[in-house]
Amino acid sequence: MGSSNKHGATAVKAFNPIPLTYFYLSRPAPCPYLPGRTEQMVFTDLSSAGDPAALHDQLSRAGFRRSQGIAYKPNCRDCHACVPVRVPVDRFVWSRSMRRVWQRNSGLKARILPPGADPEHYELFRRYVRSRHGDGGMAAMTFDDYAAMVQDSPVPSRMIEFRSPDGALAAACLMDVLDDGLSLVYAFFDPELAGDSLGIYMILWHIDDAANRKLPFVYLGYWIEESPKMAYKARFRPLQAYSGEHGWHDLAGGG
Repeated sequence: MGSSNKHGATAVKAFNPIPLTYFYLSRPAPCPYLPGRTEQMVFTDLSSAGDPAALHDQLSRAGFRRSQGIAYKPNCRDCHACVPVRVPVDRFVWSRSMRRVWQRNSGLKARILPPGADPEHYELFRRYVRSRHGDGGMAAMTFDDYAAMVQDSPVPSRMIEFRSPDGALAAACLMDVLDDGLSLVYAFFDPELAGDSLGIYMILWHIDDAANRKLPFVYLGYWIEESPKMAYKARFRPLQAYSGEHGWHDLAGGG
C-alpha cells in the first residue's frame, strides 16, 4: 500500500511490469516424421522476453524446444506421438554397447566453441542431412540458412566439434546450456563414419559433460515411438518423458 506524507499526498511504490509472453499457433503442415499426419506447433518468440534465457529454461522444463529465437512445442490435434525426453544424469546406466561406443571413439578430441557458422561445419552438416534426410526441407539449407540456425540464439549456446587424431572433423553439435542441464539442439556427423555410432557417442559425451558441470539433465528433444529415426533415444535409460498431466516421469522399463 502507499503511505501519506505531511502534505496528505499518497506515495506510490515503483512498479516494474513483467513482460508478457505471447504464444501462437502455426499453420497445419504435413508431419515430417509420420506419413499421413499433420503437425501444428504452439510457439513463442524468446527474443521478446525480458530475460530470454530464463524463459527458455522454464519452457524447456515444460517440454518446449528451441529453433533460433523461437521456443516451440507440438500441439497436434488427435496426435500425441512427439514426446519430450531427457536423461537424468545421476541415474544414467551405461550399457555394454554404449561403453563400446565410448571406447571406439576415445581418440576424438572435443572442442567447445562459440556458436559461429564455420564453413567446414556447414559442409559436414550438408553431407549429413543429404545422406540422412535428403527428402526433408533441411536438405536445401544454404550456408546463410545454416548460419541463422547456429548463430541466431538469444540464450547461452555452444558448438561442440569432434575431431579425429589427424584433425579431420568427424561430428559437431549445437548445444544450449540451461540452468538444469544441457540441451542438444542439433547434431550431425560424417556419414562415412556411421558405423562408429557418432550420434550415440555425442549424447554420451553430453551426459558426461553434464555430470562434470553438476547439471542434472540432458535434454534430447522429442522421441516418437513409431519413427525409426527417433528409436535410438529409447536406448538411454532411465529416460524421462514429459506430459502436461504427469510432468516428467520415467518411461516404462526405464529403471
